[in-house]
Amino acid sequence: MCGIVAYIGQNEALPVLVGGLKKLEYRGYDSSGVSLIDHGKIKTVRASGKISALESKLKETPVQGNIGIAHTRWATHGAPTEQNAHPHMSFDGKISIVHNGIIENYASLKAKLIEKGVTFKSETDTEVVAHLIAKNYNGNLKEAVLKALSLIEGTFGLAVICSDEPDTLIGARRGSPLILGIGNEGEFFLASDVSAIINHTQKVVYLDDNDVVEIKRSGYSIVNMNSHEVTRDIQDVDFDAESIAKGGFAHFMLKEIFEQPEVLKNTMRGRLLIAEGNAKLAGLDTNIKELRNINRIIITACGTSYYAGMVGEYMIEDLAGVPVEVEYASEFRYRNPIIKPGTLVLAISQSGETADTLAALKEAQQKGATALAICNGVGSTIARTSDGGVYLHAGPEIGVASTKAFTSQVTVLAMIALLLGRQRRLSFETGADIARALTELPALVEETLKLSDSIAEIAKQYVKANNFLYLGRHFNYPVAMEGALKLKEISYIHAEGYPAAEMKHGPIALIDENMPVVVIAPKDALFDKVISNVREIKARGGRVIAVTTEDCKPLDEFADHLIKVPKTIPMLMPIVACVPLQLLAYHIAVLRGNDVDQPRNLAKSVTVE
Repeated sequence: MCGIVAYIGQNEALPVLVGGLKKLEYRGYDSSGVSLIDHGKIKTVRASGKISALESKLKETPVQGNIGIAHTRWATHGAPTEQNAHPHMSFDGKISIVHNGIIENYASLKAKLIEKGVTFKSETDTEVVAHLIAKNYNGNLKEAVLKALSLIEGTFGLAVICSDEPDTLIGARRGSPLILGIGNEGEFFLASDVSAIINHTQKVVYLDDNDVVEIKRSGYSIVNMNSHEVTRDIQDVDFDAESIAKGGFAHFMLKEIFEQPEVLKNTMRGRLLIAEGNAKLAGLDTNIKELRNINRIIITACGTSYYAGMVGEYMIEDLAGVPVEVEYASEFRYRNPIIKPGTLVLAISQSGETADTLAALKEAQQKGATALAICNGVGSTIARTSDGGVYLHAGPEIGVASTKAFTSQVTVLAMIALLLGRQRRLSFETGADIARALTELPALVEETLKLSDSIAEIAKQYVKANNFLYLGRHFNYPVAMEGALKLKEISYIHAEGYPAAEMKHGPIALIDENMPVVVIAPKDALFDKVISNVREIKARGGRVIAVTTEDCKPLDEFADHLIKVPKTIPMLMPIVACVPLQLLAYHIAVLRGNDVDQPRNLAKSVTVE
């Protein structure tokens, strides 16, 4: 995996391919390459490292043509070398492919191909597919791809070209996103992410699992794995290239942190009914009666989305009185979850393509649960597979470390909690108070963002730290987890998030003058308990960075650094309190000279296990 771009048309393909790859750099990658049909032969150029290395090689080995495929790779099988970079060629040099996903039975397929005399040039699972297609090729590329895919177990997003058919581009997907872009007359694109082609077209077709698309300059057709033709809707993309640009910020991550006030407005727009003390979520309208009868909720997600789900657990149980469990999607799919009638499953994913979350959603549906989605990716696989759900409307998130998607997810979960609460036991007055508090959030986050410079000064003192501990209680325990994750992701500093009361059950042994402790301590019902934790930290020489509310003074004498944020109701405090933690991680990472938008070893959309 990680990024696919392909083009067929009347123009030179190379600028489209390289430009598209650059749009996908945010996803994280370790090598890149292109293949074009140049005067009847496939010419391939690959390079390890950044796309700039590929561009340098292309100057030395120029290629041209108006059909081609390109890829940025994040290593899964084999080291990140030029030899393992995509595209991969077949043994006869006639087939070139790029691939996202994992071929689970590649070892057995490879062994059979070696027995037949095929020599492999890479350590990848992808090369198997190229050879399989070549072995099945008999003058019809689409049929050869279909035959090869019938032998494959695993996930794939594929783009394939053949020197014998210079007017044909094939795409296929199963479990890994692939989008068909429709350009000017006789011009088509394939991409794993719409951002790669948004400069060229806003008309796209989101391919479904087991779709195979055959593209010629005269048009395209889509079939399933049984060669039966299928129809997919053409959709208009709802964002443009300008919305992906940095907009004057040093990094996409910083831009996205500062976009959060506007994002929160977009997430809530038209969804809060203050006069009724309620929320209206159109994506749940068809399930509204069913929601009244649920008696258990399972929230499943990965990474940052998992921590958002943890906040949602507290919210829903508090307002609606419905038992909620939060499960890692990667664990949920491999055990035998007990799902009885009346169970609702909420799957949360920023991209809507997270492989484990998608698999968990399908497992829940298989066992008879209603499965709803919360995601940002319009037209994504999870959005289309679910029984309903809610879009975040957060706009494209380019930075690998999620920021605005997290606050948007928590906001959606708050509105779901409000909706469920009003169906059950929540009074109009309390509902109206929560709805009003939600509408105040954009202004509170805007105020909090003004602390960026002072947080940067704090960051300077901890840039050489090797370990951090993050503590929080109740609604703010998941915030501690998310804050630690952000620091790990982009600064590469080891950090752990804990419930504050659990500090005495192990982590306190680590605390000394070299262990900074970030404490999320708003003035709420549990504040005195957190104060006790802070005293214990200071008694052992620890240094405390406290995120608290503006109306709080007792921490002044204990904390080494105070970050005071505006106050809101306790259930919404995570949306405000997480912002300083995002900024702290960002500033520390920048001071350490790290690539903030593309942290090492990470990908934006995790479409393999």
